[in-house]
Amino acid sequence: MLNAGTMHEDSTAAQIPAAAPRLAWWQNEDWLAVLAALPLLVAVALGWKVPLPKLGWESGAELAGVISGANLAGMALISAVLIALSTGALWASLGRAALGFPGGAFVVFALAWVAQLLAAHAGIRGLGLEYVVFALGLGLLWSHLLPVPGWLTSAVRTEFFIKTGIVILGAGMLFGDLMKAGAPGLIQALLVIPVIWHVTFRLARWFKVDDEFGVMLSTAVSICGVSAAIAACGAIQGDKKKLSYVTSVVLLCAVPMMILMPWCVKWLGLSEAVGGAWLGGTLDTSGSVLAATEMIGETATKTGTVVKLSQNVLIGVAAFVLSLWWTVRQKASGSPDFGIIWERFPKFVLGFIVASLVFSFLLDPSLVKSCDKPLKGLREVWFAAAFVCIGLETKLGDLAKLGGVRPALAFLGGQTVNVAWTLFLAWMLFGRQG
Repeated sequence: MLNAGTMHEDSTAAQIPAAAPRLAWWQNEDWLAVLAALPLLVAVALGWKVPLPKLGWESGAELAGVISGANLAGMALISAVLIALSTGALWASLGRAALGFPGGAFVVFALAWVAQLLAAHAGIRGLGLEYVVFALGLGLLWSHLLPVPGWLTSAVRTEFFIKTGIVILGAGMLFGDLMKAGAPGLIQALLVIPVIWHVTFRLARWFKVDDEFGVMLSTAVSICGVSAAIAACGAIQGDKKKLSYVTSVVLLCAVPMMILMPWCVKWLGLSEAVGGAWLGGTLDTSGSVLAATEMIGETATKTGTVVKLSQNVLIGVAAFVLSLWWTVRQKASGSPDFGIIWERFPKFVLGFIVASLVFSFLLDPSLVKSCDKPLKGLREVWFAAAFVCIGLETKLGDLAKLGGVRPALAFLGGQTVNVAWTLFLAWMLFGRQG
């Protein structure tokens, strides 16, 4: 994914920050995120029936059913559990100040549920818009129209929420799934990710976009959009406002691609297998891949899902490589010192890896399968809360100042190369299939 050419310091590289004061492990937010995620992983594995609400709706009558007492009770219980775990974990670093966290967190998680409810509308799902868009939008609306008092600010813990969600994400990144994806899907993912990452990163530098921004852009283009951008931001401890920018660009680009690419498959006369592999390797979300490939046929849907799965399961590898590279890169001079590397290395990535290994090799496959849906639901609540927080601490003017259109141009340039390169690989690897 990275080579020596991208690792050297140059004039465009970000300034090396001063070393942060060393904290005890129980005060380190990375470890606290692991501690918050661990009880959830254990509880679900032991059989906790997470009361996930049924959010899908289309008409007003269906919406009334969605906001039923049972659904609201489920949302309240999940929120209470997550807030309690967060408060307990943050107590180590905040002390008594953590007592102010639950009140603001109630608002944050309430907005996170509203965001998921809006994204569950049938028409919105058809457009491929994700809950993170609405979470960010609700946070922005609040920050621009309503006051953000201290009691609410105390609950704006974006990085903590993101890191906790990423640890849980590890439980869904399974080695067995990678093997089931098959050799062609895996080969395509392994050839797409490093090439497109490098091209997009170089384009970002050419457009004079800072490297922190470039890493998030490149990872989003080369792997799987929003989820990959979130993982990259966490791995390099990046600016949350830049993550918000990248997320917006990814989702704005996804909609026209989802509509136009199935038409291009038919216009180019591609087989369903090639078309599915092409869409699976370029569209940035599993939902958009499913929606787009269904316009082509069943074979396209199966192939596209396999290819997208191959890319998704490589998020953990990418996050680990990025975090290690970024940590070594920030070493001021001389050969890397293990102590400094360990101090700066994002520990929550280790939680992600351990969760993936445990769920891949130590638990019964039937148990792991039963855990998938509840853990996915919990992960999405954490991520939705994180994007609400990004909105609460962001002004639209701030996003406009983050490089203007240059990051977006780098993203579009990388995506253009991605479309062409992935089409070539799909034709080479899947051309002989149905």
